[in-house]
Amino acid sequence: MRRDPKSLIWDAREAARAIADMTAGKSFADFDNDLVLRSAVERQPARLDAALAARIPDLRQIVAFRNILIHSYALIDRARVWHTAQDDLPSLRAALDDLLPG
Repeated sequence: MRRDPKSLIWDAREAARAIADMTAGKSFADFDNDLVLRSAVERQPARLDAALAARIPDLRQIVAFRNILIHSYALIDRARVWHTAQDDLPSLRAALDDLLPG
């Protein structure tokens, strides 16, 4: 059964919010030394409906990053995950909020 596209946006927005909440007040050293925090952040990315996903800036890079997190654990660069959570996530959250206000 196909899920409602809005529910996928909601899931993605909640995942982004969870990452922001988990990393608030943390440093890269905190992240790098905390297996539970790293695991939680790395497992949050969510799927999006194709039509709505096309409205997300930098979608190709987001999908590639998600695929590495899901399928290629040996290739995960902790510094890149941290950078993404701190620097790239705010713009993704804004895009998701625009797609699903409230």
